[in-house]
Amino acid sequence: MIRNVVVGRLHPDADPVAVDAALAAITALDLPGRLDCRVGRDAGLREGAWGFAITSDWADAEAYRAYDLDAEHNRIRAELFGPLCAEIARVQFAA
Repeated sequence: MIRNVVVGRLHPDADPVAVDAALAAITALDLPGRLDCRVGRDAGLREGAWGFAITSDWADAEAYRAYDLDAEHNRIRAELFGPLCAEIARVQFAA
């Protein structure tokens, strides 16, 4: 299994409604090999945290790669998250 973890640092003026819509769009993707997907905005428990996180579990590296190249996924990244984020970090690891 491959776990993909994404965190985003939001622009100070990012609209929380738009962030929620972008996260909902990620969870709505129905792609082969996705085992689980969790998203959420930072709970504000610690200063300096990033604005949101996405974790998704994939059956294998091929399923993750298909997700990474998926046209709708890339549209969501560019059109929904792009304007909201100052920075995005991601990591994939075998879990």
